[in-house]
Amino acid sequence: MEVKELLKTKIKDALNKLGVDLDINQIDIENSKDPTHGDYASNVALKNARLVKKPPVELAKMIEKEIDMDGIDKIEIAGPGFINFYMAKGSITGVIKKIFERGDDFGRGEKKNCKVNVEFVSANPTGDLHVGHARGAAIGDSISRILEFDGYDVTREYYINDAGNQIDHLAESILERLKEALGMPFDLPADGYHGEDVRLVALAIKDELGDRLPECLKEEGFIEELKLKGMELELEKIRIDLKTYGIVFDVFSSEKAMRANGAVEKEIEYLSDHIYVDDGAKYLRTTDFLDDKDRVIVKRDGSYTYFLPDIVYHVNKLSRGFDKLIDVLGADHHGYINRMKSALMMHGYSSDALEIELIQMVRMMRDGEEFKLSKRTGNGYTLRELCEDVGVDAARYFFVMRAASGHLDFDLDLAVKQSSDNPVYYAQYAHARLCAVLEKAEDISLDVSCSHLSEQSELDLVKQLSLFPDAVKSASKERAPYKITNYIHDVAEKVHSFYTECRVIDRDNIEVTSSRLALCQATKIVLKNALHLVGVSAPEHM
Repeated sequence: MEVKELLKTKIKDALNKLGVDLDINQIDIENSKDPTHGDYASNVALKNARLVKKPPVELAKMIEKEIDMDGIDKIEIAGPGFINFYMAKGSITGVIKKIFERGDDFGRGEKKNCKVNVEFVSANPTGDLHVGHARGAAIGDSISRILEFDGYDVTREYYINDAGNQIDHLAESILERLKEALGMPFDLPADGYHGEDVRLVALAIKDELGDRLPECLKEEGFIEELKLKGMELELEKIRIDLKTYGIVFDVFSSEKAMRANGAVEKEIEYLSDHIYVDDGAKYLRTTDFLDDKDRVIVKRDGSYTYFLPDIVYHVNKLSRGFDKLIDVLGADHHGYINRMKSALMMHGYSSDALEIELIQMVRMMRDGEEFKLSKRTGNGYTLRELCEDVGVDAARYFFVMRAASGHLDFDLDLAVKQSSDNPVYYAQYAHARLCAVLEKAEDISLDVSCSHLSEQSELDLVKQLSLFPDAVKSASKERAPYKITNYIHDVAEKVHSFYTECRVIDRDNIEVTSSRLALCQATKIVLKNALHLVGVSAPEHM
């Protein structure tokens, strides 16, 4: 049992002796910020004094009198009723043995028997992924990794918008680029795609068709072929870029395939009791549930709004047996949340069946100034270019180290800086430093009991390692990868302090060295586990 859980159990048992039955989840244990005030502290007496009709200080003293002191050196009551715990050293260092026993699974949560679908990126297959997609991809995949590690059954899904006007415009743009490649007059459509990436797709199709291309241009059905081929090539580029970025999706769902069996028409029929007509358009009465206004699902000209097939898609996902849907979307989808929840409630699902994580905008900064365009093409700065410029690790770490709900300034100069100012370098260097120490002392056995640790920097690091399971639970519950990077930074900070203040390898004092090396190995394990949760590597040499 972890130290915090042990203390919670002891407090609960003490309260039971006093006739108070308190849920263990209502008992808070915090790390003491000042070691002179103990190792851990609880405000349980302050929060629950009313239950015994006593002042908080008196309840704290009653708990102190009843608590099992095994593993606790002493208890002090501070201020208006805080309980400070000074732990026996063995209670603190016991976590090292657990880290060695569990290894890559240290911090992993118990199986939840809960299937979660996380949909993210889902960019139209009409061009390269840009940095906006890159932030959503990093956050979506990190949420997926954290949930998996916390015991959820996670499926990563990419929704291909292949049934709308954007695919028509893509095909029209490719067609004009093919004409250009043959030296023929061409006219790119005003609402088409004018970027270099589409021109390159056209050249790939030209090379594939060879001498057949002029005849193909005359064929009536050629534009339909271009839709399929263009989308296929664009989607393949997206897959490759995402794989380079450390992301592999389990499922790619096609809007076109979903529509093919009349699912949208069936949805209109199913929702008929919630639909009314106004000025020739069909509205869904979402205000009966959570929405602030009713939403058009069929326009006056008979065409569907994007909301209608999206309802079908979400119902489809839930029908596949998922207990929870998580959509990672841009901040401009704020009004989308309650309308979609309302539509799912019309199908009998709970409003909690869907969560939507909104990703705010990112500004790319270089030399202290914002830039938006690629130097190569004059178009948007792409995910591929970002990875080439700063590396996958820096890109992913920077994108998740701030809450998704906040705007992010991505400093490219800082991301490539090899100094402690660069947070990902700072974290990875801590791991590499531990590896270097262990490599130098590979002939010395490790004392997993860590019985000879006594310096404050050593114990601070041990206590930080013990917090990893709590960090995972918190990041999982709040869908907040930044909590993991915050944790990583705190571990790295304590690693560097420990390394500076303690002589790790002292061949004249093998007992202490063995304990310190075990601490290095345990920290290496935890750092690697934490970095993996945000898709960042743990290098052994830097």
